[in-house]
Amino acid sequence: MSSDPDTAVSASPETEPVPEPVPGPESEPGAGAEILAALAALSARLDREHERAAHREAVIDRLHEENQRLRRGELESALEPLRAALYRCHDLARREARRWDAPDPPDAAGAAAVLAALADDIADALARSGVERFTAEPGQPYDAARHRPVAVARVADPALDGTVAEVRSDGFERDGRVVRKAEVGVARVAAAPNGCAEADRAGR
Repeated sequence: MSSDPDTAVSASPETEPVPEPVPGPESEPGAGAEILAALAALSARLDREHERAAHREAVIDRLHEENQRLRRGELESALEPLRAALYRCHDLARREARRWDAPDPPDAAGAAAVLAALADDIADALARSGVERFTAEPGQPYDAARHRPVAVARVADPALDGTVAEVRSDGFERDGRVVRKAEVGVARVAAAPNGCAEADRAGR
């Protein structure tokens, strides 16, 4: 057996160094605790946001309810004058009904005054709500913006052509805007066989 030291060294197997393990995040001390703390903070923040959202919804619901109560109160206040006028109209109609149902009824000529008073009470109630009554007069020019033609009256005078011949109902306006036109009959010149009426209208 040889005692050469070089031969002994070459005969022994070569050994490679084992690398040391690199510590990861999970192996760092306190990493798990930091993650748990971050999750807890996020959860608490979400809970606070949820509470704020619920509070906002509650405030919105309360404001909506208060607004509805206010609108109902305003509507009731606006309707009160109309109710008062309707009470008067009801009482007037019932009183006149009893008078006409009596054994000695009043003169029929008085009915016109009763009905006129009834119409005035209703117009007064409408005025309190902002709607004003306006009337049309026979002879005034027909105005398509304020009058609604419901009849035609034939006339012989060309000067009356296109004027109001009769008034069927009053009109009503609100803040200068017509909300219901007055119903009128419009005068029209009767057609003449010789065409004189048409010539007169064309010349005016």
